[in-house]
Amino acid sequence: MQFGRTYEEFEVGAVYKHWPGKTVTEYDDHLFCLLTMNHHPLHLDANYATTTVQGQNVVVGNYIYSILLGMSVEDVSGKALANLEIESLRHIAPTFHGDTIYGETTVLDKNMTSKPDRGIVHVETKGYKQDGTVVCIFRRKVMVPTEKYLEERGGDQPGRPTPLS
Repeated sequence: MQFGRTYEEFEVGAVYKHWPGKTVTEYDDHLFCLLTMNHHPLHLDANYATTTVQGQNVVVGNYIYSILLGMSVEDVSGKALANLEIESLRHIAPTFHGDTIYGETTVLDKNMTSKPDRGIVHVETKGYKQDGTVVCIFRRKVMVPTEKYLEERGGDQPGRPTPLS
């Protein structure tokens, strides 16, 4: 199973569809809000939420972003040397408890660094609900190794021990 990519494996214009999706539960949303100290009643108080334009609790946007970022690791940054920048983050539409989030990432650009064993990949990740409604879009830059870098350090899984028996 592939986990991340080397610089050579990225192609500008490639689209990676992340699988599986994640159905957001009330528990997920409330736990994330409480862990991050976001106590806005729109996210936590169902009675209050009925008085808003949305008429129900809205999942906190940073949780949706975090889900999408996590979904993209296997395809994009699993071999990353560094996450360099979140260039932009837009919340396009609300997500509600029970919605399922899917994501896909497009490679926008890639460039070698001044060091010959690593490059920077510029990507855009889009998150959308089960009905196709786009809910979140963000762009980021990731420093990834070249194949040579991995070869010099012992392959794809450096530091992985060998079973004794």
